Amino acid sequence: MSKKAQVLFKTLSQTVLVTACALGFTMATHAAPVGATTATTTKSGPVFLGEGGDYPFSEAVRVGNTLYLSGQIGMREGRLVKGGIKSETKQTLDNINATLLTYGYQKSDIVKCMAMLVDMDDFDDFNDVYRTEMTRPYPTRSAFGVSELAAGASVEIECMAVK
Repeated sequence: MSKKAQVLFKTLSQTVLVTACALGFTMATHAAPVGATTATTTKSGPVFLGEGGDYPFSEAVRVGNTLYLSGQIGMREGRLVKGGIKSETKQTLDNINATLLTYGYQKSDIVKCMAMLVDMDDFDDFNDVYRTEMTRPYPTRSAFGVSELAAGASVEIECMAVK
């Protein structure tokens, strides 16, 4: 092979190699990841559910398959139950359960709770009732001491549930 032919062959080989690499890179950037399946996603706006009665809030909001509940206190028939933290906690969790059921969820769908206690000395009594009413695996939870709650309640709990 002549020197001129060798230079031409080398140039042509490099051009083919660069073109093949560029084509491969372009295809790779537009290809689905290995093992990926085609998924259809839809954006679901919030659906506001129930009303707070005389108060400016919704009982719950559903976004996709997640239900966000407003805080609940131990009210029954328009009054705060008597009997202290244990009675209030039980009623609060019953109210949460009733709200969940109203919108097609159940306690086992709860993934997160936030508890607010007026007296952190009630924490152990609160946990005794919570442990009895909720089942394993327990949802994640935060607990805060607060200075006051609506209607003179000792405890308020809000939750998120996912189906």
